[in-house]
Amino acid sequence: MEQKRTDTFWVGLSDAALSHENVATFLSHDDAGGTVVFVGSTRRLTDGRRTVFLSYEAYGEMALAEMWKLAERAFSKWTLLRVAMVHRLGEVPVGEASVIIGVAAPHRDAAFAACRFLIDELKAELPIWKKENFDDGSKEWVSDPLNDDPQ
Repeated sequence: MEQKRTDTFWVGLSDAALSHENVATFLSHDDAGGTVVFVGSTRRLTDGRRTVFLSYEAYGEMALAEMWKLAERAFSKWTLLRVAMVHRLGEVPVGEASVIIGVAAPHRDAAFAACRFLIDELKAELPIWKKENFDDGSKEWVSDPLNDDPQ
């Protein structure tokens, strides 16, 4: 796993399966009144087409730096204790996690809001690209790595 980690922030990119248990352990904090973990997984059907797996590519160094900036932005908007963001690269089969975002905060409202902000901004701004691989052998970029315009 390529990662950057302190006691407060953990951002990472991994070719291996992601563990929501590891994220939950990192987020554990005695002052947390609310902890929210979002797990984005590969779903079987996309617009009626059967997905076999997703493929993710990233500009790793830039993606980690941008993830770190997002964590800092969330800390500046809400009172938070910890933030974790890990994203899978390579092939992600149906049912496995592609991304895990977690936030620990003194209060649940901040935890929910910050987690939603982080996943929305991650999808909109990071240099991570997704390709759908369907059971009929066809493939489609959901975001085009040559265009650098993630959708």
